[in-house]
Amino acid sequence: MPRTTDTDGTPVPQRLLAAATRLFAEQGYDRTSVQEIVEAAGVTKGALYHYFGSKDDLLHEVYARVLRVQQERLDHFAEMDAPVEKRLRGAAADVVVTTIENLDDASIFFRSMHHLSPEKNKQVRAERRRYHERFRALIEEGQREGVFSTATPADLVVDYHFGSVHHLSTWYRPDGPLSPQEVADHLADLLLRALRP
Repeated sequence: MPRTTDTDGTPVPQRLLAAATRLFAEQGYDRTSVQEIVEAAGVTKGALYHYFGSKDDLLHEVYARVLRVQQERLDHFAEMDAPVEKRLRGAAADVVVTTIENLDDASIFFRSMHHLSPEKNKQVRAERRRYHERFRALIEEGQREGVFSTATPADLVVDYHFGSVHHLSTWYRPDGPLSPQEVADHLADLLLRALRP
């Protein structure tokens, strides 16, 4: 069985994911070979296939690990004992910050999602749908309570916000004038202004 950690103590799956993420970001998913990934990670092909069945599995995991974090954080905001406006604003800002913190992962994914097998593609769409449904439920709760306008259907509001989130990888620069939190605050405020009755 392959070693689970390297000499520096980093678990092999994390080393493989870090190497794959860097290479996919630099040269694209389709132009990155399994050999390049294992060399960059300093492991054998056997180790890669022990943890990830294929390059496709690596691509899926690059995205899935960010989505898992975002789902946990959204669940946290949704379950808080606070007014719905505060919970939605927190969730809306948080998804912007976590996307910016994982910009390589997000851009790789949106550029390369079409390379996933149909089965993995379906799995990712289901995971994203669960996230979007939880987010939409907050908007619908506010609409039912009269806190948010019902003029725009909740589905469209969700698409509006996540369109901005998915677009971040095309323009956000860490050395730019706005910090991740400032961008998050602007986008969350825009969303809430759009929802005011």
